Amino acid sequence: MKTLTPVAALAAVALLAAGCGRSGGDKEEPSGAGAPKQAVSADFGDLKDVCGPGSPTKAPAQGVTKDSIDVGVFSDVGFTKNPELLNSAKVFTSWCNDLGGIKGRKIVPHIRDTKMMEVRQRMLESCKQDFALAGGSAALDGLGTKDRLSCLLPDFPAQVVMVPNSGSDLQFSQTGGASYARYQGYWGWLMKEAYPGSKGAVGIIAGDSPVTKVGAAQAQESLKSLGGNVAYNDLYPAQGVSDWTPYAQSIKSKGVKGLVFYGDWTSLSKLEQILTSINYKLDWIDANNNAYLPQFIKLAGPSLKFQNNYADLSGLHPLETASDNPATKKIQELYAKYASASDLTSVGMRSFSAWLLFAKSAASCGDDLTRKCLYDAARKETAWTAGGLQAPLDLSKSDAPLDCFNAEKATPDGWKPADFKPNNGSYRCGEAKYKYTGTYGKPMTLADVGKSMNDLK
Repeated sequence: MKTLTPVAALAAVALLAAGCGRSGGDKEEPSGAGAPKQAVSADFGDLKDVCGPGSPTKAPAQGVTKDSIDVGVFSDVGFTKNPELLNSAKVFTSWCNDLGGIKGRKIVPHIRDTKMMEVRQRMLESCKQDFALAGGSAALDGLGTKDRLSCLLPDFPAQVVMVPNSGSDLQFSQTGGASYARYQGYWGWLMKEAYPGSKGAVGIIAGDSPVTKVGAAQAQESLKSLGGNVAYNDLYPAQGVSDWTPYAQSIKSKGVKGLVFYGDWTSLSKLEQILTSINYKLDWIDANNNAYLPQFIKLAGPSLKFQNNYADLSGLHPLETASDNPATKKIQELYAKYASASDLTSVGMRSFSAWLLFAKSAASCGDDLTRKCLYDAARKETAWTAGGLQAPLDLSKSDAPLDCFNAEKATPDGWKPADFKPNNGSYRCGEAKYKYTGTYGKPMTLADVGKSMNDLK
């Protein structure tokens, strides 16, 4: 296996963080530029009056004046050129500010472009200016966690990646507690119900990067706890593979029935094309939600008629059934108004959920908007759904497991909800939870930087 060049290694981390997308820009985006001054409604699903006018008089915290709130948005856009998180920040802040802001305070988003490797530099800048972080993400997010905790900066991320950051203090993750297996219910459905003959020969293949290697190790523990036999476990060079034939032949020789893939969807589509060409059909392939894009459908092409590809959206309402869900329909309308409807992705929806949580929590503080009030308000959410954009998420605990999953299947006509027997609207909830017993590292705490919750003001 070749040693990764620095550039290839960085690209690998960006591509291989399963379920993770990046975006942003280096400058502030004007809120509501070119948009009408009044949005249709201040409601979002069952959330009422998310934003609106007010008459604040105080400047109670860093980044908060009587007129505005400075909010940092982390992104790797300078490296990845992926605008998902920038789009979400633009759409939310434009909509909110057109309505009057948060109780009269306009949101000023500061896009903190890490350019992949400059996470700490951007975090130090944010510590000096921002009131909080919202709606962002960075592939190497763990590099800035110590500084964020040291400056007591609350974080409402779209997603988290590295172990030190995932589930760290002062954070409200949209993707469940870090010590629990996120896909336990989904994999249990695949192996025990959808394809019961597959659990005797499950395979895992992951890109050779620190992020996905941890994910693959956790997947092995989770699958084994469900009674699965991991018959194949392999890594592929994260900088790319010129010929996937040896991997396909190895999967075939091991008799793999179900395959968990941790990596980028372009690599998966190439692997599947080889598997199909050698006439080897698995019972199922977990494409992971990185592949929940129309681009994967187009690139995978004919192999989707032969292979069964699935992805778990972890309780996020699917875009293709937006007409059935007022919150999903609303976000599509807002993207059409302030950006482009085609810009909306699952990562963008996670980001928007984070923005909604920030706005609702900040609004509840009124004129006395402090970090402690913001944090305490968000921590009271025991069944956060972002107005119906997702299944309920308990944010009252820093390490609560996801309770619901919803499986999608890739077809030549696009992604469609799979027949996973939902029991709560679009979701299946109440499955058994699994807490990891292996050692995969720990999230950072305030105590690690010599602070406590008493220091949060």
